[in-house]
Amino acid sequence: MGKIKQQRVAEQIRTLLSELLLFTVNDPRVQGITMTEVTIDRELQHADIKVNALGDEGRKDEVLAGLASAQSFLRRELGRRLSLRKVPQLHFHWDHSLEQALEINRLLDTLEIPDQPSEAAKDSEDQSETQSD
Repeated sequence: MGKIKQQRVAEQIRTLLSELLLFTVNDPRVQGITMTEVTIDRELQHADIKVNALGDEGRKDEVLAGLASAQSFLRRELGRRLSLRKVPQLHFHWDHSLEQALEINRLLDTLEIPDQPSEAAKDSEDQSETQSD
């Protein structure tokens, strides 16, 4: 199986799952979530799906429980809509990248970086030093 086919199937799965969760699944636990990344193994047997409820990190357990209960329905619907010999097993994971990005931004904001002298000020200092020598 080529890497390009893996990526194409992963993108189709991400698109279809997003549509199913938005328009078909009525479970309030999975409302307002985002599929951030889908990766699939070389044999197209397992799909790892990263999800996040943007701005609401406290819903992690609730969202993953809702996805686990809807997993068989989602897989069956994927089978109907994808032209694959075998539909991959769906494995949902919480995406921590947003939390990590916010933490990095918070750390960067706390850094105290002294102001660099401007180039014009540096040049005038250099000229005054050479004139006094």
